Amino acid sequence: MNRRELLSLVGAGFGSVGLSSLLAATSRSSSLAVRAPHFPARAKHVIFLFLNGGLSQVDTFDPKPMLDRHDGDPLPGPKIKTDRASGNLMKSPFRFRQCGQSGLHVSEIFPRVGEAIDDFCVIRSMHSDNGNHEPSLLLMSCGHQLPGHPSMGSWVTYGLGSENENLPGFVVLCPGSPTVGPPLWSSGFLPNSFQGAHIRNNETETEKLVQNIRNATLGPDDQKRQLSLLDRLNRSYLGRLGQQPALESSIEAMEIAFRMQTEAPRVFDITKEKKSVRSRYGEHDFGRGCLMALRLVEHGVRMVQVFYGDFQPWDSHDDIMDHGRLARRADGPIACLVEDLKLRGLFDETLIIVGSEFGRTPMIQNSGLEKIGRGRDHNVHGYTTLLAGGGVKGGLAYGATDDFGFKATENPVHPNDLHATVLHLLGLDHKRLTYRHSGRDFRLTDVGGKVLREILS
Repeated sequence: MNRRELLSLVGAGFGSVGLSSLLAATSRSSSLAVRAPHFPARAKHVIFLFLNGGLSQVDTFDPKPMLDRHDGDPLPGPKIKTDRASGNLMKSPFRFRQCGQSGLHVSEIFPRVGEAIDDFCVIRSMHSDNGNHEPSLLLMSCGHQLPGHPSMGSWVTYGLGSENENLPGFVVLCPGSPTVGPPLWSSGFLPNSFQGAHIRNNETETEKLVQNIRNATLGPDDQKRQLSLLDRLNRSYLGRLGQQPALESSIEAMEIAFRMQTEAPRVFDITKEKKSVRSRYGEHDFGRGCLMALRLVEHGVRMVQVFYGDFQPWDSHDDIMDHGRLARRADGPIACLVEDLKLRGLFDETLIIVGSEFGRTPMIQNSGLEKIGRGRDHNVHGYTTLLAGGGVKGGLAYGATDDFGFKATENPVHPNDLHATVLHLLGLDHKRLTYRHSGRDFRLTDVGGKVLREILS
């Protein structure tokens, strides 16, 4: 029996330690040790609440009185080309009201967020490059429109490492898969130790949530002996052959998988929270995701990305009234997350992002494909993203779209600018956080990005 066969045989026994789908994503190496930022940081953690599909800015956080007045009229100016054919202007079916001390206007479908709006910076001037979901999702998550680039969470852990050696530094919570899927949390050309660990948060039992977390046949002592044997064999091999990054990564993956047997069930088990806390977040995937994000940050995870659901639930081509149903499940958990981060002393060191890959048109969609005919098409020219905590000014509206909410006209913000600002709040200079690959230096912000200093507290 040669060495490869021996390792395969012995390693097969350790496979039952669990988390086989997460081993590559959770490998612990010296590169994941905590590192000092480039300069003093305002935030230590990031929670990205991704309302995938396209949140309509004119129906949520960017009210337009002119849209009400010109309901049914054509959008002034030349005919605008959108992803699908668009008709005349359509006013929001939802009422807006002024909220908080800041008096920012918030739609009635987000009453709880409205109550907490003084904690949020509302960026109303986001704009992007491509009207299709796939490239826009990649741009918002990875800074580039093409797959193969590291996600923001991967860049963050690459720059800062992770605080908990028993958990991944970057966790992604989604009950299934959004459009595009794993490339949204890939480590790309960075070492795979920085890849996001995807957890399907549609399960309530920890054993089902993180499959194979328990070894059904071996106890901890037997597993330690197995791991020790594997370690001696691998170290002996490395001593003869020299450095082997892939093998070293596998060793570290098995070690963290072993340690996670103790830590992961405790952290992901939201039943450890009081019933009153759980009921505030709701018995649905997004609510559980927000509560898990709170617990993960509390236990030192560097970044958590929570997708609202499978595919693209906020893609309301047919009927914008569907935003009301979607918001009922998003509103409470977002507000609860802010409130509980404050109660646990984590709000000031945790940056919360709430947003989508793009927004929606102020015009009605008129492509002939709609059953109801009250929907809106994709809009990359102007949309809204919310930030809270972690060194951001609350109660602030930054930037603006035109009178109808179609195009950013004041202080336009590109996803690369948003990423540069997030890294800055974490103490990282986006121009210095680079990785040499294929003959050139890459960064999250590509060749763009500017820090939005006006929104910093």
